[in-house]
Amino acid sequence: MKRHEQASKLNETDEWDIIIIGGGASGLGTAVDAASRGYKTIIVEAVDFAKGTSSRSTKLVHGGVRYLEQGDVSLVKEALKERGLMAQNAAHVVKNQTFVIPNYNWWGGYFYTIGLTIYDLLAGRLSLGRSKYISKKKTIELLPTVEQKGLVSGVIYHDGQFDDSRLALNLAQTAVENGACVLNYTKVINLLKDDNNHVIGVQLEDRETAERKEIKGKVIINATGVFTNSIMKMNDKVYKKYIVPSQGIHLVFDKSFLPSDSALMVPKTSDGRVLFAVPWHDKVIVGTTDTLIKSHSLEPIALESEIEFVLETAQRFLAKKPTRADVLSVFAGLRPLAAPEKEGKSTKEVSRSHKIIVSETGLITITGGKWTTYRKIAEDIIDKAISEKKLPKKECKTEHLSIHGNKKTTTLDRENHLYVYGSDIQNIIDLQNQQPALKQKLHPNYDYTLAEVVWGIRYEMARTIDDVLSRRVRLLFLDARAAIAVSEKVAQLLAKELGHDEDWIKTQTEEFKTIASGFLLPEFRSN
Repeated sequence: MKRHEQASKLNETDEWDIIIIGGGASGLGTAVDAASRGYKTIIVEAVDFAKGTSSRSTKLVHGGVRYLEQGDVSLVKEALKERGLMAQNAAHVVKNQTFVIPNYNWWGGYFYTIGLTIYDLLAGRLSLGRSKYISKKKTIELLPTVEQKGLVSGVIYHDGQFDDSRLALNLAQTAVENGACVLNYTKVINLLKDDNNHVIGVQLEDRETAERKEIKGKVIINATGVFTNSIMKMNDKVYKKYIVPSQGIHLVFDKSFLPSDSALMVPKTSDGRVLFAVPWHDKVIVGTTDTLIKSHSLEPIALESEIEFVLETAQRFLAKKPTRADVLSVFAGLRPLAAPEKEGKSTKEVSRSHKIIVSETGLITITGGKWTTYRKIAEDIIDKAISEKKLPKKECKTEHLSIHGNKKTTTLDRENHLYVYGSDIQNIIDLQNQQPALKQKLHPNYDYTLAEVVWGIRYEMARTIDDVLSRRVRLLFLDARAAIAVSEKVAQLLAKELGHDEDWIKTQTEEFKTIASGFLLPEFRSN
């Protein structure tokens, strides 16, 4: 998957069947669905794939225990089916994760065991394992650093865990392998309409060359997540809000705070939320929050109140108490929740299920949804385009479509950090053998090598330091200081591969340091 090859495809098609705006989970999933059905498909992303919400999740593939509590059985059932399919179709990045709920009252164990048994039953043959009640002793065995004071028992259940931006890249590669044109750093600056006010194409701007181009399409899909409203401003004569952004943050700590393969799940925090502490790439991710916010940005910043809430809750449930000084990285993501019909609803009342809107102009917009159901969302969008008589009918092919990199991966395989590359692992090893200098570690404390950076630039369309260290190699999400320390080294590799000069290296490094400072707590940011 090379950007210049994709860019040259732009001129080869007079009219696309499907133009997708937005390269996050929903957009990329839709590109895979459309291309695998045989439609002429193009997807454009204004920045980088999964730059926004889709790289900032809790890294869980889940049916939604919380939705079960709310009685939304159909949403849970759908998500559990999709969780199972995701584990089969992208086995290299999706794994079975054991969760433990610690109980501090006598009834909690029974209550959650019953609820989670229903959860397992809804998953049917795609279940990842049985839920069960466990003793206090077993709870401590599985969660060595759990707060033991007042602990009564525990409940085990199974869900999925994954690497979100790695899966996004694999979806882009899968779309390309199925004939789609896939472009990052390509912004839609206008919608093209005919005399009847129907959308017939888009005007694009290449963010690197500033070159503009118009492309025509039978179906235009708006999958821009939290940026939905800005595309709708181009589309509607009368502006209304289609999505409301809700922010969720995560704090990342050293593995010593939860030295276990099991994750900790707190089903009800002080304000009724769910909190997770999940092992991920040899670190522990703790989150999340649910805060409605007024505005959205490409680099959302965690609010002080959110940081305090996650820290306080983590301290309550972990015997080794994490402090602000222990935070290696903090990342914030915005969920594009479908706007409620009435103003003033809380985030718990705003729909988590996806919603497809067909405008009078013919523009198809997707709002809401989550990573776990990305495949089903995509299927629904293309089916909608067919039912609107915009496309000839072709059956969906993605239920058992293998995603690029898919490879059966064991716990032992995952001890090698390259496991996320799946079937591409050998290519990276070959690259290291061809150029031994690329075997060098990116940072002394981490296993990432220079070969992974070069691979990301050559075959995964990485164009900036942020692309490399946020979404190809996950270092910024795991340890912001380490990412800042290696940023210039990455800039030099990018410049060498892409033909940039010293000035570009300097500007690029400064830009990345600004982004990375948002992943540090305020007191540790340099001015």
